[in-house]
Amino acid sequence: MKYFSGTAAYTRKVSVPAGATADGKRLFLDLGWVEVMAEVRISGKDMGTLWKAPYRVDITEAVRPGDNDLEIRVTNPWPNRLIGDEHLPPENEYGMPTGSRTGGGGQAIQRLPDWYAQGKPKPPGGRVTFTTWRHYTADSPLLESGLIGPVRLRTAVRRPIGG
Repeated sequence: MKYFSGTAAYTRKVSVPAGATADGKRLFLDLGWVEVMAEVRISGKDMGTLWKAPYRVDITEAVRPGDNDLEIRVTNPWPNRLIGDEHLPPENEYGMPTGSRTGGGGQAIQRLPDWYAQGKPKPPGGRVTFTTWRHYTADSPLLESGLIGPVRLRTAVRRPIGG
């Protein structure tokens, strides 16, 4: 979904071999690269929210040998939806802010819509979004988003140092 902005759920079964957590071994779910943040659940158990690298969580206590249900809910940023809406006819007029000397950084709305000024919901239309500042154009590059990966199960063993 090219211009999607919001939260998408990725689900699958993850098979954990018998003995994967035996003898002090810890099992980690490594999501690789995520844009922007991910909520992880294993067989219904909340494993937390990952919002910066490394996108890795210890799942040892949540998994059992055999199949486990994995759900990763990834929330991406708003710019891709804003860029997508720029392909639609304009609903508002934007221009340089009063007193501005340079054109870098976008355009301000020239007049607030009546629905907004009256505190009413945005009326239905082609555009999903509304902003008072036009940050992007239809030609702006899309941002990477979603679960980019690679997703891997990693095993670690804690060992004392020295001797």
